Order: sequence, then structure tokens, then C-alpha cells
Amino acid sequence: MPRLRYRSALSRLRRASADAFPIWRGRLMFLLGGIGVGLAAVLMAKLADGAQVLFRRIAAPSPLIALLLTPAGFALAALLARTVFPNSQGSGIPQVIAARHTRDPGLRHALISLRVAAGKIAVMSLGLLCGASAGREGPTVQVGAAIMAAFGRLTPERLPGVILAGGAAGVAAAFNTPLAGIVFGIEELGRAYEARSSGLIVAGIVAAGLTALWLTGNYTYFGTARAELPSGQAWLVVAVLGALGGLAGGLFSRLVIAFARGLPGRAGRWIARHPVAFAGLCGLGVALCGLASGGAVYGTGYEEARAILHGESAAHPDFAPLKFLATVLSSVSGIPGGLFAPSLAVGAGMGGALHGLFADVPVGALVLIGMVAYLTGVLQAPITSFVIVTEMTQDHAMMIPLMLAALLADAASKAVCRGGLYHTLAEIILEKAEASGPGMSPPGISRPGS
Repeated sequence: MPRLRYRSALSRLRRASADAFPIWRGRLMFLLGGIGVGLAAVLMAKLADGAQVLFRRIAAPSPLIALLLTPAGFALAALLARTVFPNSQGSGIPQVIAARHTRDPGLRHALISLRVAAGKIAVMSLGLLCGASAGREGPTVQVGAAIMAAFGRLTPERLPGVILAGGAAGVAAAFNTPLAGIVFGIEELGRAYEARSSGLIVAGIVAAGLTALWLTGNYTYFGTARAELPSGQAWLVVAVLGALGGLAGGLFSRLVIAFARGLPGRAGRWIARHPVAFAGLCGLGVALCGLASGGAVYGTGYEEARAILHGESAAHPDFAPLKFLATVLSSVSGIPGGLFAPSLAVGAGMGGALHGLFADVPVGALVLIGMVAYLTGVLQAPITSFVIVTEMTQDHAMMIPLMLAALLADAASKAVCRGGLYHTLAEIILEKAEASGPGMSPPGISRPGS
């Protein structure tokens, strides 16, 4: 009897171990994926910073150097993105959304493969090396999703949730904003709360965030701000910036979507036939904006936004419109690059430029409201916008004004552009894939192994 009971207990233990093994294997792979996302985010940050420093050094002898360097760099980056690394164009967030929604495993792999991730990092760095007005945070979302999906193929039934978690972890690690990563995953990538994915999102953010913190230390993206909005008439600025930021952000989205769908007439046909030449012309436009702004609109705009926020430099009236135009040109050119950092810079310029009209409002408060308003206008994701700006500055005293500005900006943006930018671009990707037919790739989308 003791021997039989021993065998029975041993048999139950084996069965329990066999049942638990897939669960723990999946969790271990997911933890490793989160660490990989954190490492990739740090690498992309270092490469982006280094590329911008090198661009300034190359252009230091004469600002006119950009008139040759930027168009040539844009053309090369667009060529690489179309031929060597298809689906690495743009911010990468629409590709992640499309990958979550498609049922075609071949298309999903083409959108978020490790090859695409490697190309995203390389060509994004090339763009910044040539002065593109682009960020690294959106590309980190696509890279994070690709890394997590590579590990998540062990559990294919949960792959959409794994992709969501990888993208959210990318945002968190890029900005050191874990709460914003969670909100972004739910509001923008998922557009709905998925209970089954919530644990994956949090675990991925923790793994990626801890890895980034271990390598770079704890920091606040824009530094700690201590701005407050005085009571009374000062609150009028919330309505003004909320409306301006929302309208400008909606206009930006509408322009980018129009180019993604294809312009009508002769201009649209020429762009479709000569995408590399068009990228070069966009680069020339960015270089001209750079000359007009004294070089302020090149790159991510992080340093300019931080300086305006902390009152270290005044916002020139032409900074926001020129940064807006440079970012539009960079976005429609077809080169890899994100929108978060440039959008925050445009918003900072808008807020800072109004300091002369609202002298009784601290410039830091104007800048924070402008950041949230314009970012909301571009993304049409109000919760993500005010959470991410609050986390990047640790200024919780501005939470209510930022919430209100986000709500107003979201309404104003939708009056100009009905569909959210990223989701509309994802729909365009899926429409092209469907038009190509089963087993075929739409223009710009390669199949696995190609």
C-alpha cells in the first residue's frame, strides 16, 4: 500500500509538472522578450543621440551642407526602406496595429519580423544622421513588438496580446514612463481593454523597464517641472491651446493620411513612380526649414523642447510652424521615424510662443499644455497624451489642466481628421494587403524570407 500511494503521488506530480511546463516556459520566454525590448530601446536611444551629434558636427562648417546631405540621406533611407527592409517606413506603430488585426500569419511576420526591426534601427539612425525631423519612440514600438513576437511564437494563440505587450513595453522603455506604456497599449494599440493581455503588458513593461533602468539609471525624460496654472483667467489658455493644438494635430494627421492613400492627379502618379526622388525633395524641404530656423528643427526636437520648458531659451514664433512642416515632410517621405518627440517639440513651441499673450501664466505651464494639446491632436489618444507628459515631467500639479486640454484637443482634431492617424494608416496597410489577394504582398510589404 505505501508503495502504491507513493506511485500515485509521483504520477500526480508528473502530470502537474507536465501541465505547468508550457505555462512557465511561456512566462520565461516572455521575460526574455521584455529584456530584449529594454536592450533594444537603450540601443536605439544611443544611436539616435549619436546620429544627431554627428549631423551637427558634419554641418558645423556651413549650414549649407544640409542642402546636399539631407536630400541625399533621405533618398538613400527611402531606397533602403523600400528595397532592403520593406515595412520599416514611418513610425512603425501602424504596422504593429495591422499585425495585431490581420489573420494572415505571413503578413503579420512581414510587418514585425526581426529583419524589419533591424532595418528600422539602422535606417532610422541614417535618417537622423541626415537631419530628419523624426523620433525614435514610435520605431521602438515596432522593434519591441517584433522582439516579443519572436518569443511569442511559442504560444501562437496569444500572439496578438504578445504583440500588444511588446509595443507597450517599447513606449515604456523609450520614455521611462511605465504608466504611459500601459495606457498606450490599451488606448492606442488595442483601442479596447483586453483582460487576457493585461498581465502580459505589465510583465513586459516591468522586464523592459528594469533592463533600461539598469543600463541608463532612473531619469525623468524632460527633467522635473514644477509649473502650476494660476486660478482665474489663466485657465483661458487651456481652451486656446487645446483648440490650436487639436486643429494643428488634426491637420498634420490629415496630410500624412492623404499622402499614404496617394495624392490624386499628376502629382500622385509622379510620387508613386518616383518614391526615392520624392524622398530627396522632402529632404530638401527639411533642409530649407533647418536653414530658416537656424538648425532648430533638425532631429527629434528633444533639446529644444526641454530648453523651452525650463525657460532656458525663448520659443521663437517660427519654431513651431517650421518644426511642423519639417515633421510633415519627414513623415510623408517614406523614411523610418517616429512622431512622439517631434510632436512634443511642436507643442512646446506653440505653448512657449503664447507667453507674450499670457504673461501671467508660467512658461512651463504653457509648454506642458501645448505638448499635450498637439500630441493629442496628432494621436487622438487623450489619455495617453496627458499621462505621458505628466510622467515625463513629474508635474502632477498640472494634471487637471492637462486632462482638460487633451479633451478639447481631441474634439478639435476630430473636426479636421475623423480617423485616428495610426489606425487609419493600419487600415490602409490591410486594404493594400487584401487588394493584393491571398498569398501575395501589397506594395511595400514583403513576404517572409523575401
